[in-house]
Amino acid sequence: MLIALPAPALAQALSADDTARIDALVARSLHDTGVPSASVALVRGGRIVLAKAYGKQSETAKSADPAALYQIASISKQFTAAALLLLEDEGKLSLDDTVGKYVPGITDGDTITIRQLLSHTSGLRDYWPQDYSFKAMATPVSPRGIVDRWATKGLDFAPGSQWQYSNTGYVVAGMIVEKVSGKPLLDFLQERVFRPLGIKAIDQDKAIGPGFPQGYKRYALGPVRVETPAARGWLYAAGELAMSAQDLAKWDIARMDRTLLPADDWAAQETAVKLTDGSSTGYGLGVSVGSKNGRSFVEHSGEAVGFLSENIVYPQDKVAIVVLVNAWFADAQTRIATDIAGVLLPAPAGDTGDARGLDTAKALFGQLRTGTIDRAMLTEDANFYFTPAALADYRTSLAPLGEPTSFVQVGTAKLRGGFVHRGYRVTYPGRTLSVSTFALPGVGQAYEQFLVSPAQ
Repeated sequence: MLIALPAPALAQALSADDTARIDALVARSLHDTGVPSASVALVRGGRIVLAKAYGKQSETAKSADPAALYQIASISKQFTAAALLLLEDEGKLSLDDTVGKYVPGITDGDTITIRQLLSHTSGLRDYWPQDYSFKAMATPVSPRGIVDRWATKGLDFAPGSQWQYSNTGYVVAGMIVEKVSGKPLLDFLQERVFRPLGIKAIDQDKAIGPGFPQGYKRYALGPVRVETPAARGWLYAAGELAMSAQDLAKWDIARMDRTLLPADDWAAQETAVKLTDGSSTGYGLGVSVGSKNGRSFVEHSGEAVGFLSENIVYPQDKVAIVVLVNAWFADAQTRIATDIAGVLLPAPAGDTGDARGLDTAKALFGQLRTGTIDRAMLTEDANFYFTPAALADYRTSLAPLGEPTSFVQVGTAKLRGGFVHRGYRVTYPGRTLSVSTFALPGVGQAYEQFLVSPAQ
């Protein structure tokens, strides 16, 4: 389902095949993990080409709405950092100012800089390292309350000497925005960022109740249950925002195009901060930065009570992927983002997709052992091949063998008949199997063939 978009965006639209593949991979991740819903927005060529929601957003929602506001949690940190960069542009502060100049009572506040808050190098103790709501989160809190409890403890390390994620540092950063601007943080962002970009963003504490996605939890492999939201105030500048995936993608486009903020602000945010020993943190000001397979990226994930999120931008490729889910268990948001990257981005030069192919082959082999396969992983011909009788024979012959001791690729990928051929060796104690596959060209494409036979 494509939302209404201007003509330039539609010029970059996904093909019907790509859209079908994305639908299938999202459905597969939600099914495998038990996560109730996902909202996805994709940017290609610097334009939003897909905004779609899948699954169950709440106990009362009749259908998934791509405009629904999910809690984006720590993805909010880059907006807090942007606010401070804008205030620096106006000459109202410097990122190299010490925090004690603005917020009193912080341990070693006369040595910690704003830049160190934003890059997680301050040494301030993180108030929420847990992946669950701890006892105090059932009671409302103020930013000052968080600071008084956690930012007055001894530092975990000397400022600038180590990298350690600290939500506490971002609470202090938000307090500095408010002190210098004379406005609540969210009001400042509405005026300077969200309204200019046409983004609807609200305090995540208010994104609760009818009309909003509900968060879900799960204990181990037990049933999926509705999560109880935290009391007000706990995320603040460390993760206070709720917005739709498509609106977050508008921010990603501004990053790619170097609009809204001065170009040097974007560059500052995306430059990895170095420690006092000269080593890189891999983290800028509110974003992780790096390169994989020769492709640079700017990324951040988020975790709120009942929600997980992933936002990754490939600036040189003009591609961005936003995935928001309403559960804080499993890894559906990461799986979906990774799989979509395989659809949107061409494989790097010299990359045959072997690593991804191995993972996919293992997954399908595991499904064949149970006799239940994801037919979206197969072409029309392969689906024709895997009749009920074929599936039954695969299951009854493979299941008794148990888990293989190894599953490795044999040789290199080769082209044949318009497909990519890969072979694998599957080893058990006293038995070895051979797997011969043909797949459509590209990373993560459907299988035309997946044959298992005895081997020496």
